[in-house]
Amino acid sequence: MRRRFSVALAAALVAGGFASISVAQLDPQDAANQPAELEPLAATSLLLDLARAGSRLVAVGERGHVLLSDDEGATWRQAKSVPTRVMLTAVYFADDAYGWAVGHDETILNTIDGGETWTRSHFAPESQQPLLDLWFANRISGIAVGAYGAYFTTNDGGRHWSATKFQPPPPPAPAGGAKGEPPADEEPPPDYHLNRIVGVGNRLYIAAEAGQLYRSDDRGAHWRVLPSPYEGSWFGLVPIRGDGLLAFGLRGHLFRSADAGETWHPLETHTTAMLTDGVAINDLRVVIGGLAGVLLVSGDAGETFRLTQQEDRRGFSALLPGPAGAVVVAGEGGVRVVRLGEGS
Repeated sequence: MRRRFSVALAAALVAGGFASISVAQLDPQDAANQPAELEPLAATSLLLDLARAGSRLVAVGERGHVLLSDDEGATWRQAKSVPTRVMLTAVYFADDAYGWAVGHDETILNTIDGGETWTRSHFAPESQQPLLDLWFANRISGIAVGAYGAYFTTNDGGRHWSATKFQPPPPPAPAGGAKGEPPADEEPPPDYHLNRIVGVGNRLYIAAEAGQLYRSDDRGAHWRVLPSPYEGSWFGLVPIRGDGLLAFGLRGHLFRSADAGETWHPLETHTTAMLTDGVAINDLRVVIGGLAGVLLVSGDAGETFRLTQQEDRRGFSALLPGPAGAVVVAGEGGVRVVRLGEGS
């Protein structure tokens, strides 16, 4: 019931532990501490993520904008109360009422009324890093991830968050080589940007920069590094039927795995555009979006993809299934419904 964003992706679309912050510490002149303004053109502003809250659609983006649609994306209105103007990068709903959003300055917002009103549960501007994505197992337990290995967990519905060092054990060395921890004189692995977290059942995946992919088989209690077919940044993952998984990122790179990320093979995309988000509409139909108005559509469970491109070339950052034969998209120019097959 969600989707998200990365530091590099935000830069491409916008041209141009844990410590709670008390009200007394907040600078009232800082836009991060001012409520989002109601703006007539908010639905056409830069929006970075989409989620479904029951029958409602929710979009988030720049200046703390939260948009709501109760007619499958035909019309949009702003939320009644959002306590920040920071850029919101991701949104997730556990059901039709309980949801969360994350953004710059380690901002985390909570809602219990389907996105109409929001409260802020975490804010750390001194960290100078954004949170980029989040996932919840239910109304209680969740994970938020972000830049420089930021990894936060909650077990009380997002009222309090705890920071944890994200450092999965290194993969086993090749046959005949040494296994285990790196030599004492070797530098520890860098804190990679964690761009996306997605889940299916008890299994979670994280897509990160520098070709890093991670998997947990116990809802985030333990993580391990997956073999990666590519050294560039990953911006999205789409679980598909069975143990299938699609991974995508820079310069149109798209890979498919049939065994939960253990092995991969490349797919032809016919584009060099950055791929930013994807959605499995059903067992067979998968859609992946990217910059420059690129949409890749598969009708065979991600085995092959057909390239289309919107005439306005506006980049996509998030996709959700829409009315029959369409997807709801967010990105440059706001949020809209796109019929599959449109474009040149």
